[in-house]
Amino acid sequence: MEEKTRKEYIQNLEKLQGKVAAMGELARAAVEKSLTALFAGDTALAKSVMKGDDAIDDAIVEIEDDCILLIAKQQPIAHDLRVIATGFKISTDIERIGDHAFDIARTAKELEAPIPAGCVPLLRELGDAALWMVEAAMRCYREKDLSLADQVRKKDTEMDTLFEKAFYGLSNIAESPEERGRVTQLFFIARFLERIGDHSVNIAEWVIYLETAERIRHTKASSAPGR
Repeated sequence: MEEKTRKEYIQNLEKLQGKVAAMGELARAAVEKSLTALFAGDTALAKSVMKGDDAIDDAIVEIEDDCILLIAKQQPIAHDLRVIATGFKISTDIERIGDHAFDIARTAKELEAPIPAGCVPLLRELGDAALWMVEAAMRCYREKDLSLADQVRKKDTEMDTLFEKAFYGLSNIAESPEERGRVTQLFFIARFLERIGDHSVNIAEWVIYLETAERIRHTKASSAPGR
């Protein structure tokens, strides 16, 4: 009976990790679609991303409930406890990535048109980096890939550089009052993308903790614009 209980417990831990991975895929897809909506001026797609945020919110509630039940019923220790704790923490970062995808989509909807051509390269470069970080962070979680987790952490320095480039580049683009208003909204998108990168780093660092029990603190420089 004890062996059967342990087997069910392991299965439940695996199901928890599967739910976290599925939630991560929802957030990744939301980021990708929100960027597509932004660059294409596709308000219908932007609205669908916003509507889809409910599924991400529902997922985190289910994951949190599972974590609480596993702790209450099994009193896990060592690696098993880290599986549960990191599932809880990573789902929180995923939920925030989903929120930022929602914010990008909402801004795309409000713009109601493709963004000024001069802004596209700045935001596309930043967006590509953010999307890579989300994809890589979730892949290192699924595959327990510590080398990839380190790559995500190192990518954050590049992400900060791209954010500064976008920040100052956008500042020099707007000419008319109408254009300045639109570009101001794009400043917020640049910030959302930079934050998506930060949450991806958090996920990578939780993966390192999960596999090694080593805590790594993610710190940011305070000199970046807008901080």
